[in-house]
This record gives sequence, structure tokens and C-alpha cells, in this order.
Amino acid sequence: MTVHIILFGQLADITGVDKITVENSLDTDSMVKSLQNTYPALIQSTFVIAVDKKIISSNTLLTDQCSVALLPPFSGG
Repeated sequence: MTVHIILFGQLADITGVDKITVENSLDTDSMVKSLQNTYPALIQSTFVIAVDKKIISSNTLLTDQCSVALLPPFSGG
């Protein structure tokens, strides 16, 4: 299974990339653990996850070719 991840703001700065493709992540929890193993600085980062353009609040199953976004905290003005 292939999952496409888009990173925004400081998360892209931390990883040095704004797009990542991962294989074999069955759910968002396993995806985050995999990313944290590859990019340890993400462990200290705060972000929300959107799956197929919908913000999620709990572990979510991922489907093949789904799109995931990691969104850092936003401030408005």
C-alpha cells in the first residue's frame, strides 16, 4: 500500500522535504511512528493530520493511494 504525505511549514523544514511516499502503513498511528523513526525531530513537533482533506482526531485506517497532510499549528491575524 502506498500513502502520499504532504508536509507544511515547519514540518517541511524539519524533514527537508515537503512530500513523502511511504509503503505499508496501515493506519495513521503506524505512519507517524515510521516518520518519527526516519525524522526523529518530528517526535517533538505538534501537528494535526488530514486524510483525504479531512482532519482526523484519532487513529484512522489508510487506503492505497490516499493523501495525508501533516499540518503544523496555525495562527491567524
